[in-house]
Amino acid sequence: MLRTHPQPQTTFDPAALAACLDACLECSAVCTACADACLGEREHLAHLVRCVRLNLDCADICAATGRILSRLTEADQGVLRAQLQACVATCRACGDECTNHAQHMNMVHCAVCAESCRRCEAACTRLLGSVTA
Repeated sequence: MLRTHPQPQTTFDPAALAACLDACLECSAVCTACADACLGEREHLAHLVRCVRLNLDCADICAATGRILSRLTEADQGVLRAQLQACVATCRACGDECTNHAQHMNMVHCAVCAESCRRCEAACTRLLGSVTA
């Protein structure tokens, strides 16, 4: 889809942009699923409230980032930078929380989520390097 845009010239390297879009959309879905899995951990639910909150925040931020990055016409560099920074921060926080639960509570769904958050954080960080504002 990115190659079909009538104004394909963007601030970003097309491959890096595509990778970031994929990572954001995957992370959004994985975080939503992790929140649901945490809710299913009934005996540990009290310990997972923060995780569920971060999962849902991360899912929303990643989805919004993907939507904003896919709009190529007249992008505002300051908005792109702020959105990517928000995505990096949220993925880092969610990834840290999920890593903690994966290591200390043996929650495999949190391990999968942490990995997805790390990939998205890295992809957004790479893309941030090419924003000029």
